[in-house]
Formats: sequence, C-alpha cells, structure tokens
Amino acid sequence: MTAKISKDLSRSSIPEAGVTLLELANQFAMQYSVEDLSEITRIRKAKVEMWIEGKASLTPKETDRVEILRGEFPFQSSAADNIPNFRFIDLFAGIGGLRLPFQQTGGECVFSSEWNAEAKKTYYANFSEYPSGDITEIGVESIPRHDLLVAGFPCQPFSQAGLKQGFSDTRGTLFFDIQRIISHHRPPIVLLENVKQLKGHDQGRTLKTITSVLEGNSVDIATNETTISVDATRAQYHVSWRILNAKDYGVPQNRERIFILALRTDLFSLFDAEAVFSRTKTRTKDSEKLGSILQPTSEVDESYTLSDKLWAGHKRRRDEHANKGYGFGYSLFNNDSPYSSTISARYYKDGSEILIDQSHLGKNPRMITPREAARIQGYPENFVISACLDSEIYRQFGNSVALPVVRSLAQEITPLLEQIPQTSGPSK
Repeated sequence: MTAKISKDLSRSSIPEAGVTLLELANQFAMQYSVEDLSEITRIRKAKVEMWIEGKASLTPKETDRVEILRGEFPFQSSAADNIPNFRFIDLFAGIGGLRLPFQQTGGECVFSSEWNAEAKKTYYANFSEYPSGDITEIGVESIPRHDLLVAGFPCQPFSQAGLKQGFSDTRGTLFFDIQRIISHHRPPIVLLENVKQLKGHDQGRTLKTITSVLEGNSVDIATNETTISVDATRAQYHVSWRILNAKDYGVPQNRERIFILALRTDLFSLFDAEAVFSRTKTRTKDSEKLGSILQPTSEVDESYTLSDKLWAGHKRRRDEHANKGYGFGYSLFNNDSPYSSTISARYYKDGSEILIDQSHLGKNPRMITPREAARIQGYPENFVISACLDSEIYRQFGNSVALPVVRSLAQEITPLLEQIPQTSGPSK
C-alpha cells in the first residue's frame, strides 16, 4: 500500500534524524503489510490505514504503541556494513533464540518466519525485523537462497506436557514444511531443535521418520485428517542427532533438548556429526549456581510473590499428587541451588516448576521475573523484553532455546559453512 504522509498527525519525532513517527510507520508499511503494522501496534487495520492516509489521528495510548517502531533494536543485522560469512533462514523463529548465536558468528539472516503475533513483537523489538507469518502459506520460491536452515519446529506434539500425538497432530506435520523448503533450496546445512521426548515418541518411529526424510527417503505419513505422501528424494543429507542439556553449557537450568544436524551429502563426503557434537563439550563450563541469575530482592516487585491462596493451592496439589504416587507439584529453589528445573511455556500460569524460596524473608515463594527468565536461558542483558505483557514473555522464553547451547553449536558449524560455496541454492 502506498500512502500519503500527513506529518501533522504525528506528535513524535527523532530530533537527530528528523523522522516522524508517521514516516516510520510508512517505512514499515513499505516493507511489510498494513496487517503486520496493525498486529504489532494492536491498532485496528482500518484505523492504521486511515491514519497513514491522513484521515484519522491516534490517541495518546495508540501513539505509545506505535513507538515500538522507534526501538533500539540491539541485535539489528549489520550485514550492510560487513560481508557476511554465510546466509541463513530462521523458521518457527520464536523470539530469535536460534538466530542470535549464528548472527553473532558472522551469519546474515535473510528470512524469518513465525506465526505467533506476540513472539513476532519481541523478535521485531530486538532485530528490527518482523517475521513472515504462517509457513504453510509461504511459497518456497519466495524464500531467499541460503547456506543454513535453522528451525525449532513445534514441540507440543512430542512434549511431556502435551498429548504426545506426534504426526497425528496437525502441528506435528509442520516438519514437512521444513522438508519442502529443504527439497527446493537444498541448503548445505540444516539444524533442527525439539524437545527431548522426540527421541522416544512412538517408540522412536517419529525421529526415525524425520531422519529418513532428511536422508532423502520418501514416506507416507498418516495423520488424523489425511495421509501425506512426502517425496524427499532431493534432500540427500547425512543426519545425526544429540540430546544436549543447558546446565552443561553454563546456565543454571536442567533443560534437555534434541538437536538434529544434517549436512548435504554432495558437499560433505565425509561426515562426522558426532565429532561436531562432541567438540561442543570442550566449549562448555560448569553452570554457576541459580543465585547468579537472580535479581537482588530490592529489584523484585512484590507482585511476583505468590498470594496465600495460590501458595496454599500449590501445597495442596502436591500433597494430593504424592498420595496418588505422582511426581507432580511445585519445585522450590534458592540461591545455592546448582540449577533449576526446566522453564516451560505454561510458566506464566502459576510458576510451579520454578519457585524461589523466600522463607528467610518471612514471605511466600515467588516466581522468577521476566528478566530472570531471560537469564536462565542465557539471553544477554540488553535483549528487549518489554514489547509484550509478562505472561507472553514467560511463554516466549519457555518455548525458546538456551542460547549457550546454540552458540556452542554455531562455533562448530560456522567453520563448516566457510568451507563450502555460499548460497549454492537449488540444484539444476
């Protein structure tokens, strides 16, 4: 959409650049869509269109929402100033946990995709890039050529907390959208991440199917809705996988995730992924105690302390589960704990998996703060967490990856990328 800029409707500007808020909105709308602009500002599409066309003005609250377009973007790509060592795409991107380490090792992210509107806001606030939406609706031809594909494809169908339906769940079939992109573009290297439970799902058959497809074998997959025939003959990758634990990579969190590494056979005649995974161990360090990521008591708002009612409910449910022989309940930690349990996407509900003991202060336990949730996943202090409500931030970090694990892998994978011709793209 091309819109006439009406400067008198914008009350804010950047003095040093002389760019009004409305001009920034127009720049955004030139690169993305008005729907995206509406989504990121939480202003109705019709009003956004009228505002940009000079037919409506924004309320002070709406203007504040548009201010996100003027963010600091601490991890905005500087590829324009530096020749990238490789190009990569970030699928099921979340808030950029797989992107950041590879960008920091010299890569240029040339495409990203994420369907969740709130995660996209956090992604934009940090990278100045608003990811494309539903990957199922994106044609492979519109995706730029790339050397590396990274994807943390949806884990709910395989997770311990979910129903563990795997490919019978519609979300589980999203792996095959990765496969169709791989079959077309044939990137030299693919790195996928998922929950540990993927290893044993359906007695190992789900993981075996994934690796078989990446190796170039065609399969028929039965889902709840239909049978999917997958022609994977153009893939042809060497594939290996390893379960890695965040607590072995310098963060105080017991978080196991499976990483699947695939290298294109025609570019890597000798493949030793086990060596790649093993070398990451030489880069690890012992995690500091949990207290190393906790904020001082003076910085933690009282709102993070559990109410008497919620704390009583936690204790009651734990006792009920114990009587039934279940292991479910809350988990209590303190400064001296070597690490916490795994933060999950449901953490925002009641914080049961990671509660911080405050008995020495005469208080009920508290939830970790959003900044502590970022730290426990290894995110840097300047990572922006203010683009969404706390509940969404908790969900985003619960769905994310531990950055030190990915960074260790990136330090091993980047030299491999530098050995091959860049952006070789689809074979003819």
